[in-house]
Amino acid sequence: MSVIHRTTMAPTKLKLLTAWLPTRPWYRGGAEAVPELAKAGGFRLDDPEGEVGIEFMVVTDSAGDEVHAYLAAMTYRAAPLAGAEHALIGTTEHGVLGTRWIYDGAHDPVLLGELAALLEGRAVPQAQSVSDTTDPTVEASFDGPAGTWDATAAPVVEEGAYGTDVRLGAGAPPLRLARVLDEKAAGPRGHVVTGWSLPDGEARRGAYLLVLDPS
Repeated sequence: MSVIHRTTMAPTKLKLLTAWLPTRPWYRGGAEAVPELAKAGGFRLDDPEGEVGIEFMVVTDSAGDEVHAYLAAMTYRAAPLAGAEHALIGTTEHGVLGTRWIYDGAHDPVLLGELAALLEGRAVPQAQSVSDTTDPTVEASFDGPAGTWDATAAPVVEEGAYGTDVRLGAGAPPLRLARVLDEKAAGPRGHVVTGWSLPDGEARRGAYLLVLDPS
């Protein structure tokens, strides 16, 4: 079960995301923008080996005329992930665990394997900020058989204007991380749905992940 340490991180996750988000093609503020971020929701998954932290974190950006909610799927590692230099969000000093390498989880096989397990009913979502606590607000569904995705396959990742598409194995349905969250978003083959909050406290609920039809 996820263990949440009440300690410091320097730089903070929000500071790292402030620099990283404008480099993404789905960020709405433009490459020169300076985001004004606030944590707005999310959940965690457990690494069966207990080595890698897995978090799906929503942040709201109030820098522009319109508030947008973005999904950052992140992994936290005690050492660099070989071959994933392009996916590094940044490093931080954790008050308990020491140096942590934070990656965009769309490129991390541990996150992708547990995401597939969640869709197939083999993983249980965990509360984002409370240790040893499941999150019953997370709804995962998939219209297909177990073993659909090959978690051992090298992920094929494509960034677009609305999200990040990941293919795990030939012929498997692509997984789309819905980076710009939308209450109306739904996947034709399945989804992971849960909530987030706007800066004024208004609650929203929609798909963090969509399972697409194979093409």
